Amino acid sequence: MADARKNKIQLKDTEYNPVTPSFTGIKTFDDYPIAELVKYIDWTPFFQTWELHGKYPAILEDELIGEAAQKLFEDAQVLLDKIVAEKWLTAKAVVGIFKARSVEDDIALIDDNNKVICTLHHIRQQNKKVDGQANYCLSDFILPETSGKTDYLGAFAVSAGFNIEGKVAAFEAQHDDYNSILLKALADRLAEAFAERMHELMRKELWGYSKDENNSPEQLISENYVGIRPAPGYPACPDHTEKITLFNLLKVTENIGIQLTDSMAMYPAASVSGWYVAHPEAKYFGTGKIGKDQVLDLAKRKNMSPEVMEKWLSSNINY
Repeated sequence: MADARKNKIQLKDTEYNPVTPSFTGIKTFDDYPIAELVKYIDWTPFFQTWELHGKYPAILEDELIGEAAQKLFEDAQVLLDKIVAEKWLTAKAVVGIFKARSVEDDIALIDDNNKVICTLHHIRQQNKKVDGQANYCLSDFILPETSGKTDYLGAFAVSAGFNIEGKVAAFEAQHDDYNSILLKALADRLAEAFAERMHELMRKELWGYSKDENNSPEQLISENYVGIRPAPGYPACPDHTEKITLFNLLKVTENIGIQLTDSMAMYPAASVSGWYVAHPEAKYFGTGKIGKDQVLDLAKRKNMSPEVMEKWLSSNINY
């Protein structure tokens, strides 16, 4: 573990000057127009939900599954039009920007008095790398206090699944499983589209570190922009319990009503949450398999028992 920490990525910190955001703290969006989210939908995962594998829009012309994909897509458009016109779903978001500094594999969020608000605990890649390749950790993309500069980290939670239960129940009462599943799949896509839209709004206006960005929806889906939005439970930060910190930080349940279940799932299900990292060299990565030394270290940093940590990281540990 010590060797991996020594092999952290060497960023050009002297050349990086964090952009001061338009605000620090929290902003909420109570009833975001669903119609505005439609153009941000990434349709490729939608087809995968139905076990139709191929990239949109090429999948619509596929020799084997093109006809089925086209029919599904047409049905989705009809239902999507109803969702928008009749306001079947409500979209809500809460976002935040906070002063931040890295402390080894952790990220400390601080207030204007330089007091720590909370600490985010991350995991570093530990696999042996060839010369010249670093062992990444998300904290690497936040400047340390020794840089003498003020850095920032963003956070978000969005949902497009409010009010879905009544419509799903109505379809199921009619034994219409097809439209029930279709509605839930579209709500999931709208939630991801909402995450995409809020990230764009953050980069161009709220944080404003990429004000001149001018991407098409297709370019956004291809992540043609500066910064990343990793989510707790995903490869770069596989520890689901970090959602607790995120939810407490943004007061997610109080502000917009998304709940965190005992299994760290979000309710409504069509919800997305995570972090905004603005460093121009930030990129997605996977931590890979996690060793016992890392689990013990993380448990100590988080003041949790190793057994609890092992439970949440069970699919990632290598012992």
